[in-house]
Amino acid sequence: MSPSAKTRTARTTAALIPPPPAFDVEGFLERTGVGRTLVDLKKNQVLFSQGDGADAVFYIQKGSIKLTVVSQRGKEATVALLNAGSFVGESCVAAAELIRMVTATGLTRCTLMRIERQEMVRVLHEEHALADLFVNFLLARNVRIQEDLVDQLFNSSEKRLARVLLLLAQFGKEGKPETVVPKISQEVLAEMIGTTRSRVNFFMNRFRKLGFIKYNGGLEVHSSLLNVILHD
Repeated sequence: MSPSAKTRTARTTAALIPPPPAFDVEGFLERTGVGRTLVDLKKNQVLFSQGDGADAVFYIQKGSIKLTVVSQRGKEATVALLNAGSFVGESCVAAAELIRMVTATGLTRCTLMRIERQEMVRVLHEEHALADLFVNFLLARNVRIQEDLVDQLFNSSEKRLARVLLLLAQFGKEGKPETVVPKISQEVLAEMIGTTRSRVNFFMNRFRKLGFIKYNGGLEVHSSLLNVILHD
């Protein structure tokens, strides 16, 4: 067989071989498999505690997770609230976090996918689709942390509360008022914005009287609450 004929045969054979199936990111994060197990978490149940070994990443399928940190003097602060579609404990992937720096607790009933660190690292190296999703999440978290810092440094407690409520309602994703789920205590809100519960109660009552929020079996946040942030 001539070289040209061999080349044509090779091309024909290659054309007959179907390409490998695309990596199913959703399936990886939603279904159990090698190094992946489902975790059901009750409301107020701890997923992992500050000081625990960091050996897995979690992906929130349903529910919301609260991240808290406790100082050496025993003072607790809420540093983040994460909803479905977020990763939790992702820092262990870099191998820099050998122990957990925060405590993760179910703010509601949650379903999470637990992914062993080695499995997560392997798939991130091999599958660009998951790596892109993970990097986008990390970048968004980094931007959120910077915004939180600026908010804490320069805005009043009233503006900080308005911003937290809008973020909890995921305002802007649907273009309409949404019910804040889960129900969050005023103590948690006070921890997040660095003020007292009495101040939070005062501002919440004020927002309600102005029509910015409404209690109707839950907390409904209206787009008009943006006026609090935009007003100097």
